[in-house]
Amino acid sequence: MLRKIIQIEEEKCDGCGECVPNCAEGALQIIDGKVRLISDLFCDGLGACIGHCPQNAITVIEREAEPYDEKQVMEYIVKGGSNVIKAHLHHLKEHREFDLLTQALDYLNDNGIENPLLKELDDIKKPEACGCPGSREMSFNEHEDENVLEENGKKISHLRQWPVQLHLVSPNAGFFKNADLLLAADCVPIAYPDFHKDFLQGKSIAIACPKLDSNKQVYLQKLVQMISDAKINSITVVIMQVPCCSGLIQLAMQAVEQAERIIPVKVVVVGIHGEILQEEVV
Repeated sequence: MLRKIIQIEEEKCDGCGECVPNCAEGALQIIDGKVRLISDLFCDGLGACIGHCPQNAITVIEREAEPYDEKQVMEYIVKGGSNVIKAHLHHLKEHREFDLLTQALDYLNDNGIENPLLKELDDIKKPEACGCPGSREMSFNEHEDENVLEENGKKISHLRQWPVQLHLVSPNAGFFKNADLLLAADCVPIAYPDFHKDFLQGKSIAIACPKLDSNKQVYLQKLVQMISDAKINSITVVIMQVPCCSGLIQLAMQAVEQAERIIPVKVVVVGIHGEILQEEVV
């Protein structure tokens, strides 16, 4: 996938090693007298090491790279002990990478490893994006009868969770466990009048814009986790007919390729006038 990652200019690097302890993910090592990026999987692309290179040999570029993997980073980090874990958690917190911080804390908890920042991070064990109370995780029951109308004639909502935006949801949220996922471009509910009844009923949802949203690497990581860990049963991708929307299909397919399980992916394309133009399992 195309993402931000560090680049080391070998001719400038003198092997001083000052950048190595400042990489909170352990992605840098001195090998044969030069600093090397040991794995794309370990580099988060935030560039915390850059300011610690006296030769200015490190820059951040955008290139095709394997997605950053917080689980693999934690497997490496914990070998360094409490202080290394603490530095990594601080790094994620300072850069407001709350999704990755949640994954790191979950890893410690799942493996019975003490959290060295327990008191400091107690209030963000389940971080809310940007500290917003409106992103607090909630589950609620949708109405079972799609034909029931309220007294004012409006259809019943089939939404059974909050939040819904892919950056805000936790891939380990209870409403994703063994669920069918509706992955929808955020313009679709506006264009398609029966979105709740025809698409959302009985499903958990995540909405995203493949053109305007930033850090799609996090989107990919979350989808992989939903498949591998939350064990979602299927993904229905609903997009608009505009070309940029196809990026959402690509994310879903990449996630299925990288996950530990194979699940079906259905694609529905909606026209700008609200009609279904295409419907197929890919």
